[in-house]
Amino acid sequence: MADAAATSLEAAVERSAEAALDRIGAARAAIETVIFGQARVVEEALATLLAGGHGLLVGVPGLAKTRLVETLGTVLGLDGRRVQFTPDLMPADILGSEVLEESADHKRSFRFVKGPIFAQLLMADEINRASPRTQSALLQAMQEYHVSVAGERHDLPSPFHVLATQNPLEQEGTYPLPEAQLDRFLMQIDVPYPDRAAEKRILLETTGASTPAARAVMGADDLMAMQRLVRRLPVGEMVIEAILDLVRSARPGEGDSAVTRHIAWGPGPRAAQALMLATRARALLDGRLAPSKADVAALAEPILKHRMALTFAARAEGETIPGLIAKLTETLA
Repeated sequence: MADAAATSLEAAVERSAEAALDRIGAARAAIETVIFGQARVVEEALATLLAGGHGLLVGVPGLAKTRLVETLGTVLGLDGRRVQFTPDLMPADILGSEVLEESADHKRSFRFVKGPIFAQLLMADEINRASPRTQSALLQAMQEYHVSVAGERHDLPSPFHVLATQNPLEQEGTYPLPEAQLDRFLMQIDVPYPDRAAEKRILLETTGASTPAARAVMGADDLMAMQRLVRRLPVGEMVIEAILDLVRSARPGEGDSAVTRHIAWGPGPRAAQALMLATRARALLDGRLAPSKADVAALAEPILKHRMALTFAARAEGETIPGLIAKLTETLA
C-alpha cells in the first residue's frame, strides 16, 4: 500500500513538472528578449523565486538590475512595486501608517493605509542607503510574511518576494546590511558587465525608435504552484550529504583547518535549507526532476558568500570568500 502511494505521488510530481517545464521555458525566453547577456543572473533570479525566497542583486550602476526586477514582475504576472531607499526613508514609508479620518457625522476613527510593501514582488532599490531602523522594517516581513503596525497584524499578499539591489562601489553614506538581514536573502546574485556581443545587442535594440517589451506568460497562481512542485521534487541521499558536507565544512572548527582558519563565522542551517530548495529549483529550470551535486556546486557561491565572513588575518593575506568557497566545492566534483 505504501509503495503504491509513493509511486502515485512520484507520477503526480512528474506530470506537474512536465506541465511546468513549458511555462518555465516560455518565461526564460520572455525575460531574455529584454535582458541581454545575463543568462546566469536570470537563472539565479528565477531559481530564487521558484524556491520561494528573496534575492540580493549586487552590481555597479547601469547593469539593468532594476529592469530585470521589473521584467520578472511582468513575465511572472506579479504585482510589483519599487521603493528607492534613501537615508531619510522611514519605516512607515514602507509598511504604511494609520491616518485619522472624520466621517460625515463627525465621528473619528483610524484607518490603516498600506505601504508599498504590500506587493507580490517588492524591489528595494539601493537597500543599503537606508538607515538600520528602516532596514529592520523588512526583517519581519521577509521572514514571517506579515507586518505589525500599531499593534495590529497585517498579512502580506501571496506570493511575497523581495529583490533588493546594492551598489558595491559607492559606500560613502551607506549602512551595510547586518548579518541577520543578509541571512534572510536566499541568494546574493552578482550582476557582472555584459560581454561584447551582448553589449552590441544592447546598443542596437535599446537606442532605436522602439525597445523590446516583456509580456506576461504566467500568473501568481502558476508561480505558487511551481513553488509547491519544487518542494515535492525528490532529493537523493548523495545530494543531501553533499549539502551537509559543504555547509558544515564552511564553519570554523568543523572543516579543513587550512580553509576554516580564514573564516570568522560561517553559514547556519538556513544556508543548508536554501541549498535544498535552490538546487531543486535549478534542476527544474534545467528540465530535470531531481537535483545533482553539480547543482550544489553551481549554487554554493550565491548562497554561501553573504553568510560568511573572513578573519582580519585572511583579509590581510588577500583571501576572498569566493576563493574559499571554490576550494570547498572542489570536493564535490
